[in-house]
Amino acid sequence: MEDDLPTEYDVVVVGTGMTESIVAAAASRIGKRVLHLDSNEYYGGLWATFNFDGLQKWIEDLKTVKSSTKNTNVDLKTNEKFLKASDQYSTVENIGEIWYISNDADLPDVSSKDTQTESSGDSAALEGAEKTDQDKADKKENVKQWSIDRIKKEYRRFNIDLAPKLLFARGELVELLISSNIARYAEFRAVSRVATFMDGKLTQVPCSRADVFANKTVSVIEKRMLMQLLTSCMEQGADSPEFDGFRDKTFLEYLNTKNLTPIVQHYVMQAIAMATDKTSCRNGVNRTKHFLNSLGRYGNTPFLWPMYGSGELPQCFCRLCAVFGGIYCLKRQLDGVVVNEDKCKAIISGKQRLALEHLVVGQGHLPPEIVASEGENQISRGIFITDRSIMQGEKESLTLLYYPPEKPDQEAVTLIELGPSTNACPQGLFIVHMTCKRTKNAKEDLAYVVNKFLRAEPFDPNAVRSSSDSHTQTVSPDKRHLQDDRQEKEESEYPLPQVLWSLYLNLPASDIKLSDSAPSNIHLCSGPDLELDFDFAVNQAKNIFKSMYPDEDFLPRAPDPEEIVLEGDEAPGPKFEGGDIVEGEEKQDVEKAEKEE
Repeated sequence: MEDDLPTEYDVVVVGTGMTESIVAAAASRIGKRVLHLDSNEYYGGLWATFNFDGLQKWIEDLKTVKSSTKNTNVDLKTNEKFLKASDQYSTVENIGEIWYISNDADLPDVSSKDTQTESSGDSAALEGAEKTDQDKADKKENVKQWSIDRIKKEYRRFNIDLAPKLLFARGELVELLISSNIARYAEFRAVSRVATFMDGKLTQVPCSRADVFANKTVSVIEKRMLMQLLTSCMEQGADSPEFDGFRDKTFLEYLNTKNLTPIVQHYVMQAIAMATDKTSCRNGVNRTKHFLNSLGRYGNTPFLWPMYGSGELPQCFCRLCAVFGGIYCLKRQLDGVVVNEDKCKAIISGKQRLALEHLVVGQGHLPPEIVASEGENQISRGIFITDRSIMQGEKESLTLLYYPPEKPDQEAVTLIELGPSTNACPQGLFIVHMTCKRTKNAKEDLAYVVNKFLRAEPFDPNAVRSSSDSHTQTVSPDKRHLQDDRQEKEESEYPLPQVLWSLYLNLPASDIKLSDSAPSNIHLCSGPDLELDFDFAVNQAKNIFKSMYPDEDFLPRAPDPEEIVLEGDEAPGPKFEGGDIVEGEEKQDVEKAEKEE
């Protein structure tokens, strides 16, 4: 039986996505009566993060055709109309889940023949051979020990995002988290490695000034070129006279006039601006400036990753809303809206009519009558559990890779790789996220990048991985001269990560538009967009708030918990573990930034 809710509100928010949650927190913060509903039993909607079992349930729910139970028997007053809500604008399509490992928990042991080496006259070489072959056996055993059953048993150790995003260290969301004091609800890690694909292999991009000058692949002259160009973009901006004549041209056309070497142009285009040959000059300069502006704040790269997944962030804003009196009700759906002329008067939820001043609604709950465009920028997503990193390194790295299209009919792909230290997966595994604009379906759109960086084939537990697994080989002295060339080649190769499990899906577009006939007090919140960061959602939330309360401050700093006196033992709403925006010494930077704010 549904709980009866109070029947009058200043703001009703439907959906707990990123934009909706920010607006709910901002309205509650200034003392408005806020009701926040979600038909799901979890927070985040299409922005959510699941453990492995939760993700399996989510997939099953999408496959189940639900009969509509929305209330259509509504008592209306004079001149009122009832518009039935719809979930068609948040439809997830082309869901494909693939296992590449066995369901048999009793997998065979590594056979002795897999770890044999040729004799050596050198005891040190023999010792090295044993170490090498042990490494090889360990790596092979790492895959062999993972079965479908074991991954499902370890489900709590996974945090898998539907819409993974990074935060620019000086982006809109970081500034908002600090200024509003919501940063205390979250914990972050700096992205440790920005990678790029150059000369047939993955290499790490030098992001900081120190990294640039320590990089051995870039000459001194190229380093000066790079620094001059970056300084120009950073200090002058897209509106400076430096870029006159390129307003209607591409960023690549501008770079072509700077006499840059191919390496420098590659770094700027693909790693810093993350641009294609179609990116406008203005957009390329702004992207470059955004990247550079965020350098050096929390680490060697400009990016932060939210621990436990991007889906934690909407919940941080939900918690603040609840602390300031917002009412939360999960598993409570919007049946429809009651409209009188150009105003939404109320919503219908179950048997209740709930009056409101403003309705803030996620795109998955909109009545079709008020939608003008479903948008064009749909999203293709791929999620992969792998046995190793895409790029060799001395320690586990949190990696970002932007890979531009190889052919005209392809889209650029953003790849984020997460290891166990982010709490995304158990020890010994990695999670790889790929995202691009949809042109066909997720599997086809991402295939060219999957094939380049992953081994997405069924794993044969009896097969021996290539000798490059071990990176080095030990051979008898009389055969060494035959091995030199081959060994040099193999040492330069790094075996592709074996995919243990994959999920492909298509998310709806974020550029959905309301019609001109939509009631003026209905405010649309889009789903996840194609950009790497959260700026779109934050700016959309600010605009919605300003349209509702133009004279109020948007999310002023909230007091610390010990400064708040609450009735009862516990505030309503979701529970969270406290934390700092980043760990260790970087915490001091945050505290300093808060004081400056």
